[in-house]
Amino acid sequence: MLGLDDWIAGLSDGTTLIALIAVAVLLGLRHATDPDHLAAVTTLIASKRERGAWLAGALGLAWGLGHATALFAFGLPIVLFKAYLPEGVIQGAETLIGVTIMALAIWLLLRWRRGLLHVHVHEHARGPHVHVHSHADGMGHAHEHPLRTRSPLQAYGIGLLHGMGGSAGVGVLLLATIHDHVVAVLALALFAFCTALSMAALSAGLGLTLESAPVRRSFNRLAPVLGCASLAFGMWYSLGALNFVPYAF
Repeated sequence: MLGLDDWIAGLSDGTTLIALIAVAVLLGLRHATDPDHLAAVTTLIASKRERGAWLAGALGLAWGLGHATALFAFGLPIVLFKAYLPEGVIQGAETLIGVTIMALAIWLLLRWRRGLLHVHVHEHARGPHVHVHSHADGMGHAHEHPLRTRSPLQAYGIGLLHGMGGSAGVGVLLLATIHDHVVAVLALALFAFCTALSMAALSAGLGLTLESAPVRRSFNRLAPVLGCASLAFGMWYSLGALNFVPYAF
C-alpha cells in the first residue's frame, strides 16, 4: 500500500530474530487493512440478516484464516526456494478477487432491493435486540430467527481466494530481509496469523458500528451506497489486474 509494506520490511536487516518477528507482526496487522480485504469483508458482514460484534468477528476470523491458509501455502515455496507462481496465475487470482467483491456487492444490493435488510428492535428476556430481516410478503414482527445468510465456511473460502492472489508480494517482502529458512517460515506464519487476527478485530469493530443506533436508523439508505461503492471498487480491481486501468496493489 503506497510503499508502506516496503518501509515496514526495511525496519529489519534480516539478522535480529526479535526485529524479524516484529516486522512480520506489523506486516500482518497492516495487510488486513488492504482496500480489497475491507471491501470484501464489509459487504460480507453488511449482507447478513443478523449482525453483531461477535458474529462479525467470527466471519472476519474465518475470512482471515482462509487468507492465512493460502498465504502460507503459496508463500512457503517462495521463502524457501524463491519459486513464484506464474504471472498468469497471479493475474487470474487477482481478477477473480475483483469479481468476488463485485458478487458480494451485488448480493447486498439484491437483498436491499428485495426488502431483506429491514431493521427493527424488539425485546428479549435479556433486553433489546436488533434484527435485520425481511418484511416482504406481509411478514410481521412475530418470527423465528432465520439461518444466517453467510456461513464462516463460505467466508473462509473467500479469504482463501484473497490469500492466493496476494502470496507473491508477501514472499518478496519477506525474502528481502530474511536469510535463514527457519526464521523465514516462522515470519511467514506470523504474518499470516496476524492478518487473520487483525481481520477478526476489524470485523468486530464493523459489527459494533453497524449495530450503533445512528447506523441502524439509516442502514436502509446506507446499504445501496455501500453496495455501489464496493461494486465500483471490485470492477476497478478486476480491470486493474488485467492491465486495463492503473493498478495500485
